[in-house]
Amino acid sequence: MTHFWATSGHLLLDREPGGGLRVTDDFLKAYLARPELLPPDEACDAERALHAKLMQEPQAEIAPADVAGILDEDARENWRFMLGWRDRLLAAPTLEAAYAGIIREGAVSIPPLFLDQLVHVILRAALDEVDDPYVARAAECLFRPQRVTHHENTILLADADIIEGHEADRHASPLLAMLGGPAATSLDILKAANADQYWQRSDGFDMVLDLGGAPSGRAALGQALRHWVRQIHGFDVAITPLEKVKDADWRWFVGLDAQATGIGNALWQGETVSEEALSRVLALYRMTLPDDVPVLPAAKGKPIYLVMAMSPDRIMRLKPQNLVTGLPLAIREMAN
Repeated sequence: MTHFWATSGHLLLDREPGGGLRVTDDFLKAYLARPELLPPDEACDAERALHAKLMQEPQAEIAPADVAGILDEDARENWRFMLGWRDRLLAAPTLEAAYAGIIREGAVSIPPLFLDQLVHVILRAALDEVDDPYVARAAECLFRPQRVTHHENTILLADADIIEGHEADRHASPLLAMLGGPAATSLDILKAANADQYWQRSDGFDMVLDLGGAPSGRAALGQALRHWVRQIHGFDVAITPLEKVKDADWRWFVGLDAQATGIGNALWQGETVSEEALSRVLALYRMTLPDDVPVLPAAKGKPIYLVMAMSPDRIMRLKPQNLVTGLPLAIREMAN
């Protein structure tokens, strides 16, 4: 097994016999160590007592009065959210089931950071046996926004946060600004010569994925999506990159992000889509489900098309939750 993504927290979780992740006290303590929950110097005695109690017993039952006694209003809200989040994770048999349940119930009140953290650790479990650094790097796209750069007839994906830091450095340094070139090219592009370095650098999120290079970044991302579907739904699928959809009778599609969903819905309804919008489509895939997976009549015997796009400001924010709720499954329960 290759070691990577230590920051996901996967080493703090236990495994169920079926491969699902089980929440542990150590995993919950990692939440309690977050800056938002560490009592500041000015914290009241009630907040300090609550934090100390949970550090000793992360699954302890907490009375509403224990939270109501916290003097700071923001701290009270933080603790109410955290305890509700903890209880949702503990109520499910696995972390995968908890994530799917949160998505199906509607996650509008959940900060995106918390959902991204769950995707991060669930994906890490899904990639346990993967030894391909291109697939692991592509999987980062499911929980970290990417800045898209068109450069020398290819498409580069760089971590949006990392690129923002590099651009800030350029503004601060006249020499760096004078060197020019896209910011993504100042980072290492993942290729055969440096691929083995990925594993040691994986928690830095500082390597660029070439969507059109050899081996194909699009194919690697398709494999990452395949592992995600298997970990969440419990069955394997085939996902193949496409140059274009030639099927005039396409029955089902899933937008992998908000931009792609909007474009796909417009095409589905027969609306005219601008060339500018179509130019923001980055990848198309055909997904084939196993024959023994029950699907809705509208999709029976037909492939599912996946669409991926970037926003007008060249940011790609994938929504892996769309592969939880968007597949035409006749039975919604998860295997995990």
